[in-house]
Order: sequence, then structure tokens, then C-alpha cells
Amino acid sequence: MADSESTTGPPPFEDAFSGEDVEQRIYGTVLQTREPATGSEIAERVDCDPKTARKYLNWFADLGIVTHHDGHPATYERNDAYFEWRRINQLAADHSVEDLQQRVRELTTRITDYEDAYDARTPAAVDAVAVVEASDERTIDDVYSDLADWATAREERERYERARQQRASTDGEPASG
Repeated sequence: MADSESTTGPPPFEDAFSGEDVEQRIYGTVLQTREPATGSEIAERVDCDPKTARKYLNWFADLGIVTHHDGHPATYERNDAYFEWRRINQLAADHSVEDLQQRVRELTTRITDYEDAYDARTPAAVDAVAVVEASDERTIDDVYSDLADWATAREERERYERARQQRASTDGEPASG
């Protein structure tokens, strides 16, 4: 590395967790893993002893971060429900009931606009090709972009509503709204 290059920036994507300790490298690998993996496979990815990897993976399983699947060999996979729960808890902690409720309203308006524009209740009910064929102005990319945004808004609204209900129950307020 030349003297003029910075060493304070993030590590290269291919080796994003190389500067971290073993626990952080395993955690980072779990976050990036989409399919169940054995302790040995994780150990190989993070360059550590398989026993060390299994120790941390079992600890992460106890915390709910990963799901441990019995078998020979046992496998581990990221527990998406844990991360969803964590996100909702963070939203509830960071925002007031009123802020959460306002965000639910904004998302509901956006969703309703899409429902009206596409005359459908969900993005999955829209035939993107038919929409493009019936329009002189819309491209397939425009429609797919709308459908993706609509689906994201629906997911986000669910998260914010759950956070609102959680925050309302911890603040002693009624959860309806």
C-alpha cells in the first residue's frame, strides 16, 4: 500500500470482517449467509478453528441470532425473526408513539395510492406486463420499481405498527390508533 493511501477506511468488501475479532467475524459471516452452514464451513470462511466457530454459533443460537439444526453435521442459519424483532424494538425505543403513528399514516397513504393506481390490493396482484401494454407512458422498469416500493412500504408499515403497539403498551397508552 502506498503511503498516500488511507488505512482508516472500511476493509475491502471481499474481506469486510478481517480486522475484527473471531466473534465479530463469525457474526458478520452469519449475517451474510443465506443457507444453513456447518460450523466447519463458517470456520473456513472466517479463518478460525471449527471448535471456536461452533462455540460461538451455539452461543448465538442460545441468544436466538442463529437457528441450530441438529444433524450430522449440525448446521446453523441466520434467524431472520430475531433481526426483525430487534428492528421493531429499536424503532419502539427510538420513537414516540405519535412519531410511529405518523409514519404508519404516511405509509398507509403511500400504499393506498399504489392500490388506487394499480387497482389492486397487493403488488403481487399486478400483472406488470399488462400494465405496460396498456400504457403509453410506463416502462416495465417503472412498474417494477413501483411494485418494489409498494411491497417495501407494506413491510415497513407492519414494522412501524408493531413498534407503535409495543411502545404504546410500555407507555401505558391504548394500542389502538
